[in-house]
Amino acid sequence: MPVQILDRRVVLSHPKGASLELLLFGATITSWKAGSQRNPEPTERLFLSSRAILDGSKPVRGGIPIVFPCFGPPIHPEHSRLPQHGFARSEPWKFDSVVMDNDAGVSVRLALEPTPSIAAKYDRPFHLAYVLTLAEHQLSTDLHVTNISTSTNFPPDNLEFQALFHNYVLSPADQVLIFPLQNIRYYDKTAATEESRNLAKVESRLGVDVRKFTDSVYEDAPQKYDVTWPGGGLEIRTNALKDVVIWNPQRDVGSRMADMEHAGWERFVCVEPGYVRGFVKVEPGETWIGQQVLSVIENEERFT
Repeated sequence: MPVQILDRRVVLSHPKGASLELLLFGATITSWKAGSQRNPEPTERLFLSSRAILDGSKPVRGGIPIVFPCFGPPIHPEHSRLPQHGFARSEPWKFDSVVMDNDAGVSVRLALEPTPSIAAKYDRPFHLAYVLTLAEHQLSTDLHVTNISTSTNFPPDNLEFQALFHNYVLSPADQVLIFPLQNIRYYDKTAATEESRNLAKVESRLGVDVRKFTDSVYEDAPQKYDVTWPGGGLEIRTNALKDVVIWNPQRDVGSRMADMEHAGWERFVCVEPGYVRGFVKVEPGETWIGQQVLSVIENEERFT
């Protein structure tokens, strides 16, 4: 069956062998297997820590968690009661429907609406729809954010938020390179002082590596990224996600994470498209869509 709804999980299967698994908790993708044109054997493309908690008690370490409505510690007044990265990754979503099922691919929609648990910490009117589409060599994730306010007041009752896809790309961290980010403005969140963390820098490298602890927010980035390593890679294309975060904790931070497997930081890089510098503003009755498309790269290109 192309779509299976199991106990707290959804599994998508493509007729050519690709597969996708996600939890209803957080709508978190935990596995994406796909081959390439040169090597059609489906291969795991995402990192999931062997110590990840999958029982719904905390966000999942790995896969593709969803960040909404705040990135990092909340800074917007409406988000003041929220935990870091918001609530979308730590609430149970509902399976809504099968959107597509044919030879080209299989697609499903999940939904999240205000619940008493959410309203206790976030009382804004919203509706989230998450559409996932699995193709032979490709995965598309689309987050639809609708402002369901019926207010006709002026100024409008805008819904203001940040959103991000926290992709854990399975890769050798000591060899992976991400490009093109050269000449893009970024903020180094590993800097020692708040002043330094808020100081914009300009990327000078052709290919960005994560051989040391990296937590960098690139602003107004190209919205197309190649993540490459010897023998493989992924292309990430985005729409309406103007920023991208590059993260790897390395031993400095990773060894202190209880849900990080031993030396897990050696096996991934996080390339996280989002809208995290500033806030998306959606008027009542309107919908914003943030999209990413992940494709297996056939012919890698390397910069040093």
